[in-house]
Amino acid sequence: MSTVRVSGTSSSITVPKILCIGRNYAEHAKEMKAEVPASPVFFLKPPTALVSDGGTIRIPNISRELHHEVELTVLIGAGGNSIPESSALRHVAGYGVGLDMTLRDVQAEAKKKGLPWTLAKGFDTSAPVSEFVPAEKVSDVSSLSIVLKVNGQLRQEGHLSDLLFPVPKLIAYLSRYVTLEAGDIIFTGTPEGVAQVVAGDKLEASLLQKDGTSLAALTVAVA
Repeated sequence: MSTVRVSGTSSSITVPKILCIGRNYAEHAKEMKAEVPASPVFFLKPPTALVSDGGTIRIPNISRELHHEVELTVLIGAGGNSIPESSALRHVAGYGVGLDMTLRDVQAEAKKKGLPWTLAKGFDTSAPVSEFVPAEKVSDVSSLSIVLKVNGQLRQEGHLSDLLFPVPKLIAYLSRYVTLEAGDIIFTGTPEGVAQVVAGDKLEASLLQKDGTSLAALTVAVA
């Protein structure tokens, strides 16, 4: 089973599952020519998709169009089901930044045939994640932002105040249908600007405070 770390600690945390939210920024929904959802849309990635900082994303030979999607990631500390929105943040152990790597051509073909997206989203190395900053060090997650640079050029930037479904609402919604466990990771959705990357590219993602200070960072290569 794959593991992650919380910064400032020495222990590794086992990840039971990864829950990913789609279309959680209105502008991203528009660029994908999709409707803005009335309730959260989610899918799963297996823990084997995880890649840590400094790792490598490997493009499967079934695809010629790998896209980046930078996202806030939320590490669950205390599990539960039917968690009230009012107390949802008490279940968070930490916040980080991650990349929901997507085989866009494979996904498009699956959509056309009405098939699941699992192959396009859950392949090995499709979920790079940073270390997690402890939740107690983040007073207001909605004040943070995420950015992605590819080969030093800004590709994506999103403010967490623009999430259609903020973190407490996501935790409450997900836990109604899927019991959350300690170590689960929630990918909260990507802002507009998704685009293709190719072998040899360097991706640098950051979770930033209002003043531009980095709380968490991730650098991975594409092969």
